[in-house]
Amino acid sequence: MAQVPQTFFDALAVRSWCGLALEALGRAREEIDAINVYPVADGDTGTNLCLTMESAAAAVEAVFAAHEVDPRASGRPTPADAVRAMAHGALIGAQGNSGTILAQLLRGMAQVLAADGERPHTDGPGLRLALRHAADSARQAVAHPVEGTVLSVASAAADAAEGAEGDCGTVARAAYEGARTALAATPGQLAVLGRAGVVDAGGRGLVAVLGALVETFTGEAPGGGSGTVASGGHARVGLAGPDAGAAHAGVAVESEGEADTTGVGGLLVAEECDSALGEGGPAFEVIYLLEARDAAVDRLRERLDGLGDSLVVVGGDGLWNVHVHVNDAGAAVEAGVEAGRPYRIRITHFGAGDVHTTGAGRPPRPRVQRAVVAVVPGEGLAGLYGEAGATTVLARPGEPPASGELVEAVRRAHAREVVLLPNDADLRHTAAAAAEQARAEGIRVALIPTRSAVQGIAALAVHEPERRFDEDVVSMTSAAGATRYAEVAVAERQSWTMAGICQAGDVLGLIDGDVAVIGSDVIAAAETVLDRMLQAGGELVTIVLGDEAPESVAARLEARVRESYLAVDTVVYRGGRQGALLLIGVE
Repeated sequence: MAQVPQTFFDALAVRSWCGLALEALGRAREEIDAINVYPVADGDTGTNLCLTMESAAAAVEAVFAAHEVDPRASGRPTPADAVRAMAHGALIGAQGNSGTILAQLLRGMAQVLAADGERPHTDGPGLRLALRHAADSARQAVAHPVEGTVLSVASAAADAAEGAEGDCGTVARAAYEGARTALAATPGQLAVLGRAGVVDAGGRGLVAVLGALVETFTGEAPGGGSGTVASGGHARVGLAGPDAGAAHAGVAVESEGEADTTGVGGLLVAEECDSALGEGGPAFEVIYLLEARDAAVDRLRERLDGLGDSLVVVGGDGLWNVHVHVNDAGAAVEAGVEAGRPYRIRITHFGAGDVHTTGAGRPPRPRVQRAVVAVVPGEGLAGLYGEAGATTVLARPGEPPASGELVEAVRRAHAREVVLLPNDADLRHTAAAAAEQARAEGIRVALIPTRSAVQGIAALAVHEPERRFDEDVVSMTSAAGATRYAEVAVAERQSWTMAGICQAGDVLGLIDGDVAVIGSDVIAAAETVLDRMLQAGGELVTIVLGDEAPESVAARLEARVRESYLAVDTVVYRGGRQGALLLIGVE
């Protein structure tokens, strides 16, 4: 079906662009992931761009959904609401160096398109300004910008747009053509790309995103949607015949330690970081979100710049996304703690066989037989699950992970068999989609429909990777199903519930997903919930405390169990910022 063109950069255009860009990156993901030669052979640039764009698109969809259900709102969000949601979604979901830079490009555009003023910046001239600001802000976010990377492609797109007169479609097409030309030139700008005969992976992804922008405003995919990016209609740059084969043979691609020496369509792509290729590079990639003031982030940049390379810090207004390659991952995280509050911390070791750390001659790290991947609602639970050997995906309140994040976690687990624990009833479809994609990649995945993190804890407690996969899955499923779950939370607005009408600020006790208690005191509500759950019996009570739970609630609940329920044990964990004040499990 042909795309209906948009005239101005309104909310519908933002929504359309995000959706088309996600589709374009999805089609090009394997091509972009195929081979990276600079600086880390990790083969995940396309995946990281997809995950970042997926988060941006989901945020925009959430804004539209909120306007559809809110009777006080108009039928659709304002352009400013939509582009701010896009930028925020990309920021919190940015993955890898390439995704982090893409997030800053989207944020830079949003700052212009959402700017207050007498004249809106939603027409062709406004788009020119947005592209220019995006390219400049992305360059400023990188500690040591290098030409021949996505930064060069973004700058060329902005330069070409500045010379275009007309509507958004005309400006977008000029930017796209400028980006295509710049991408083909990247091997001549960066020596390592020229020696390998490659174009830049991040730049290739940006061309796809700009192609989606053209389609948004013209209704037609540029170049017939072929995806060809290099001069002469060929994706391959400067390689032919036996030389191409020799270039392929000398490079191993590793995605979290898994080698892939195949090329796709003759296209060689390269990551857009700024460190040197070869042995002796940093051993870890560290990424985290950071709540901090601007002045503290300036000091953080200086600190991290001294620890490693590929430093990119994007964001603003108190929320930042930090990406760096270092040898001392702990020092990078500690620097974030000194600056503010880091969370969603992800540390990836460039494994054996990675040309960044060991050269291309070593064999890839073998897969483990079985792993558990779990979604957890707080940092404390992430630590608990991690200690038990699980690979975790942190879900912040109001920010559920997308299916791409779950797929990426399954890949990161690097196992032949994976047990997936969504730990949230609302994630069942997302988890099912992720499981299907992972299965298509040759990974055996079993999805256990856990609806709460306490059910996941019960499942993980009986996990035995030495027994047969089916037996392990049955045992874990049985343990999760035998665990009743509850939570104590604060109502955000007036609502009808199974227990009556609640008001904003009321304390709610939910048992197995339904509101069972409405009160005003957290401890009293928790005691009532616990009593109702234990009326049906139980041997073990699990309590997970949120950061905002009263200090005395754990002791009160432990005392109540000890005094009123014989032979019932209690275990207490701290979950961190998990949304609910308390999670309770009874098994």
